[in-house]
Amino acid sequence: MEKEGRLTLDMLKLIQTDAHVTQRRLANELGIALGLANSYLRRCIRKGYVKVTSAPTNRYAYYLTPTGLAEKSALVARYLSYSFQFFRDAKGQCESVFRVCEARGWRRVAVCGTGDLAEITVLAARDFDVDTVGPVDVAAERDTDAIAADLASKGRLDAVVLADLSNPQAAFERLGGLIAPERILPLPMLDVHVAEKAES
Repeated sequence: MEKEGRLTLDMLKLIQTDAHVTQRRLANELGIALGLANSYLRRCIRKGYVKVTSAPTNRYAYYLTPTGLAEKSALVARYLSYSFQFFRDAKGQCESVFRVCEARGWRRVAVCGTGDLAEITVLAARDFDVDTVGPVDVAAERDTDAIAADLASKGRLDAVVLADLSNPQAAFERLGGLIAPERILPLPMLDVHVAEKAES
């Protein structure tokens, strides 16, 4: 689901939960600037999703209209469809990577990354003869020495599966300084550029 649809859905949910929600709280809850929250709210009002009424002391109350409820339901359906499709795609790619691990005899594999994709990776591994360890946080904020220590604490590793959505190319390059690059298996959906080995 695109970001705009997700923001609209989250805004409609917040308004449905609390009619007296302020624009500042909407902005904070959605993690966006106040001006952007105002813009989204005005768009929802203009499209007929939200009705606004004055409340005492210069406040406003926001209510979802029947059109707003229908739009919220449609956005929820779209979000669920996107989420399930993402899960199916990610699981399929994880299965392909774990088939490679089995074919190469790599049994002990670290999952590098945090969040939904790393969790899907761990779940997919259960169907294969591999032992996953981790997850190992490879976020850009982490010091390379901390990542190296985290990997070392996992014991002997045959390979790592890169499942980091935040900055996969940077994570791949950082891991390349710690592990043989041919043993780093990024999921294809991450679109990581893996340099070809130079012929000797």
